[in-house]
Amino acid sequence: MSSTLNALAAIALWATLASLGTSLSHLPPFLLTGLALVIGSAMSWPLVLRNRIAWAVPARTLALGVYGLFGFHFLLFIALRNAPPVEANLVNYLWPLFMVVLAPVLLPGVSLRPLHVVAALLGFAGAAIAILGARSGASTSADGNYWGFVPALGSAFIWASYSLWTQRVPAFPTTAIGLFGLVSGALSLLCHALLEPSAALSSRDWLLVTLCGLGPLGAAFFFWDMALKRGDARQIGILSYITPLASTALLLIVTQRPLSWTIALAAVLIISAAVMGTRAKA
Repeated sequence: MSSTLNALAAIALWATLASLGTSLSHLPPFLLTGLALVIGSAMSWPLVLRNRIAWAVPARTLALGVYGLFGFHFLLFIALRNAPPVEANLVNYLWPLFMVVLAPVLLPGVSLRPLHVVAALLGFAGAAIAILGARSGASTSADGNYWGFVPALGSAFIWASYSLWTQRVPAFPTTAIGLFGLVSGALSLLCHALLEPSAALSSRDWLLVTLCGLGPLGAAFFFWDMALKRGDARQIGILSYITPLASTALLLIVTQRPLSWTIALAAVLIISAAVMGTRAKA
């Protein structure tokens, strides 16, 4: 598939994460993430059994993968516990904007055009409208402190920089994403053992966790890696703003809440940003 189709496939899977997460909100977050990442990594196991060198990546590359998959979720969970969740999630969605503006800094031979910046800002405006409009007047207060916005910003930077730095390390097969997920999942389960109470999973829980692992915390990472290997990181970053729009819309449908005018406005802004980004000159 083309880079755009791979990116859209990852975005479509990530859009289901909020809905799945809502159904599994009774599970400790590190337990959910750890199990899902380990399950997601299993998709690469048959290839590794046939070709052991598929996971033979340098320590630097493995460290980058763990930095991205584990570091992103670790800081995001800290943010959601110590800041208003809606606003913390919005700060986290600065990562597509970071991808666009950091591309010329972290990638050699990449320049930033004014149209890229305008499209990225337009996309973030659309994401803000989608996320904030969906809360329907919910309180912005949280039991924690607003310092939680700092790790939210950190998680956004980690995912953007990870996505760009994968193009700076020696080339590695997409199958290695399974190794990144396995190690990150093990670290998440360790965090669960140290920081969270134990929990028993029902048969329904295991089914939803498996779907989460095979989709947004599994196949999505493989699609994302293929997109970055084949496409323009600036355009992919702008396209990524479809994620919060689709995620919010799907969550409203699943919870049987009406779609509001904010979703329509957000759709116009984000689609406009995506079109502008794809038409920007390299």
